[in-house]
Amino acid sequence: MADGTKPSAAPFFAEVADGPAAAQWIAAADGVRLRAVHWDAAAPRGTVLILTGRTEYAEKYGRVASDLVALGYGCATLDWRGQGLSHRGHDDAMRGHVDRFSEYQDDLDAFLTHVQSLGLPRPYHMLAHSMGGCIGLRALIRGVGFDSACFTAPMWGVLMRPTLRVAAWGLSSASRLVGLSHLPSPGRSATLEEAAEAAEANMLTRDQESFDWVRRQVALHPELGLAAPSLHWLHEALRETWALSRLPSPALPCLTLLGTEEWVVDSTRIRQRMARWPGAALEMIEGGRHELLIEDAETRGTRIDRIARHFG
Repeated sequence: MADGTKPSAAPFFAEVADGPAAAQWIAAADGVRLRAVHWDAAAPRGTVLILTGRTEYAEKYGRVASDLVALGYGCATLDWRGQGLSHRGHDDAMRGHVDRFSEYQDDLDAFLTHVQSLGLPRPYHMLAHSMGGCIGLRALIRGVGFDSACFTAPMWGVLMRPTLRVAAWGLSSASRLVGLSHLPSPGRSATLEEAAEAAEANMLTRDQESFDWVRRQVALHPELGLAAPSLHWLHEALRETWALSRLPSPALPCLTLLGTEEWVVDSTRIRQRMARWPGAALEMIEGGRHELLIEDAETRGTRIDRIARHFG
C-alpha cells in the first residue's frame, strides 16, 4: 500500500454483482482508504484496469468483468475516493466531492501499485468510462504505464448549455470564496431517490433489465450509492476538463466508443480530442446512450468483443 501498510480484506457484494471477486482495502499516499477489486482469469493474456465513472462502484462492473474474464483477461477496478465503499470526505456521505481532481491521480497510482503487487500480468489495458475517462486521460498524459486504452463516453467535457456553463463557472468559483462549495450543484439530484428518478427519466441505457439490476444494487446496499456532486467538485471538473483540452494526445493505441444519444458528457470535446489523436479510432454507436456497457448480454458482448480486439 502507498502508506506502507499491507492490504486487508474488504467486502464485495457478490450477490448483486452476479459473481464473486477479491476485494482489498488499500491506501493512497495521503492515507485515504480505497477499495480495490480484482477478478482472476485462467492463463490471462493481460489485465484490464477498469476506471469507473462518477457515482460508480466495483459491483456495477461485475458483468463486464465476467465477459472479459471469459475472453482471457484478468480485470481490476477501484472505488475512487468519495464513492463506492472508499472513504468519503464530505460531511454528507451522499454528496460527490473531491478537494482537488489531482487526488484521483493519487488513487490511481496506489491502485497500480496494488495491481503490480498482486502480480496481475501485463500488458495493462485501460477501460475508462465517463469520469474515469477524464482521470485516465490525465494518467496517460502523465505517462503512467498502460499499453493501450479504450474509453466509453469519456468525460472530456461536462455537458451543459452555453449559458449554464458560464453560470456554472461563476457559481462554482464564487462558492469557494464564500464557503458554500459544499452545496450540491444546481440541476443535480441531491438525494439517492432523486438520482434514481432522474436516471430513469433520462434513460442511461436501452436495456430495462440492466437498469433495474443496477438500481437493485443500490437499493440492497445504499452505502454504494451517491447523489449530487458538490459545487466544489463541479469547479474542479470544469477546470480539469478545460486543462486537458489544451494538451496534446498521448502516443498510445486508443479506441473511443460514443453513443449517438449521449446526454451526460460533451460529445463535441470527444470528437475534437479524437480528431487530433494520431492512430486512434472513434466509433459512434447508433442509438447508444451513456451507459454503453450496461446493456443486454448480446449488446454488451458485441461491444466488449470490439474492445477486446482493440486490446489484442
